Amino acid sequence: MRSEAKGNDLSQLVLTSLMICLILLGTIMFRIPVPMTQGYVHLGDAMIYLAVLLLGRRNGAAASALGSAMGDILGGFAFWAPWTLAIKFLMAYVTATVIRRIESAPKHAVTSSKMGINIKVASAMTAGGLVMCAGYLIAERIMYGSWALAAISLPWNIGQFAVGIAVTSVVYPLLAGHTVKN
Repeated sequence: MRSEAKGNDLSQLVLTSLMICLILLGTIMFRIPVPMTQGYVHLGDAMIYLAVLLLGRRNGAAASALGSAMGDILGGFAFWAPWTLAIKFLMAYVTATVIRRIESAPKHAVTSSKMGINIKVASAMTAGGLVMCAGYLIAERIMYGSWALAAISLPWNIGQFAVGIAVTSVVYPLLAGHTVKN
């Protein structure tokens, strides 16, 4: 029994580390600069949603926070790293919490390997994405001193998490059999 637990812990560690790297790569390798802001949109959110689905709440949120913050640091936006660490953690945690509630509801399938993610899981991802949008709106208001300047990036953040949901709905069915939840 003990060796199984250690094997499971090792699997979680390896998959969590892999997701940190994929979130980092999705954040820095596929960047599109946003006009009139100092930011960019990226595919890191798709990797965050995959991390939540594959790892569960605790490890998914940790991987999301660390991978995203490292993306800011290595991508030349280190001043955003503390904000990103907190915001992406909350994004993943909220997404996973809503999914967990859906899973505990009777007679509701959360995911289908044939159809990708269902509307309820997409709604959970949307809730997490809206938390991310609110977090960056507040962070930008504090950093830039203006709600108007902060609001400029809001549509881009919405587009970023929407694309993340779309990419996840295509990629997740390919990985659905390889979950290690906590």
